Amino acid sequence: MTIAIAGMADSLLSDGVKVNKLWKGVIAVVGIMTTLVIYGLLQEKIMRVPYGSNKEFFKHSLFLVFCNRITTSAVSAATLVASKKALNPVAPVYKYCLISVSNILTTTCQYEALKYVSFPVQTLAKCAKMIPVMVWGTIIMQKRYKGMDYFLALLVTLGCSIFILFPAGSEISPYSRGRENTVWGVSLMLGYLGFDGFTSTFQDKLFKGYDMEIHNQIFYTTLCSCILSFTGLVLQGHLLPAIDFVFRHNDCLFDIALLSTVATASQFFISYTIRTFGALSFAAVMTTRQVDGKNLQWNLLFHSCLNNYPSDK
Repeated sequence: MTIAIAGMADSLLSDGVKVNKLWKGVIAVVGIMTTLVIYGLLQEKIMRVPYGSNKEFFKHSLFLVFCNRITTSAVSAATLVASKKALNPVAPVYKYCLISVSNILTTTCQYEALKYVSFPVQTLAKCAKMIPVMVWGTIIMQKRYKGMDYFLALLVTLGCSIFILFPAGSEISPYSRGRENTVWGVSLMLGYLGFDGFTSTFQDKLFKGYDMEIHNQIFYTTLCSCILSFTGLVLQGHLLPAIDFVFRHNDCLFDIALLSTVATASQFFISYTIRTFGALSFAAVMTTRQVDGKNLQWNLLFHSCLNNYPSDK
């Protein structure tokens, strides 16, 4: 009898753990999908829609990286202080910096790619996220995947590549205006996928190798990103022109502030997902997200075309 009761208790506890993890997964997926769809829309608007009567384009993608990271760093630091948790680094600082450098390169490639390929094309390309994560997981974490896993991931990549290389010239977007450059755009997207795969895999490795809080990792990685992106802006001479642009175009300033806020929220959901479920699960969520993002983009583009089409009345 005692054994039976103990067995029932273990079963109920196991079911409770499963339900709890299920809800954690639901929160993570909804949070990532919601914030990144909004993030993608704002990102495309800033990089591909002209501002002001002179139709000026915002060209300083590294400035967006800096704004995103300094906002995220400030929020994570405030969270650590408010929760009375230590601000000291848990892992060696250079490991945070590796994530930071890779993350900056990821974001920069993503922003720069929008100058040459439209967001719907970029969205479909992101369906190949799982392959880099699997490769980096094998190299960094000594994980082993079955041949069928690589085969299915390869099929997704080939489909994405075909979509980019052939129909991109006829891409229906009100923001194109002859700015498409497929070869350079594909190169930037490949860089984005490679760096992004390394970033999430190495984050996963740090979470598993150290007793690390989510906000601790976010704070140090984004702090390093702030320093690196600020240095890059100064060395390239883009800092003052970027500041001048946003002050001349208040709507751009508002868009960047909103983008940074959404980027901060998405970073917390992403880190939570990687820490709780792992890098490959995160890549799977991101791959699934592309379907909803793609559908939303086409709906928005369709309505935009309808609004710009002259009426018969």
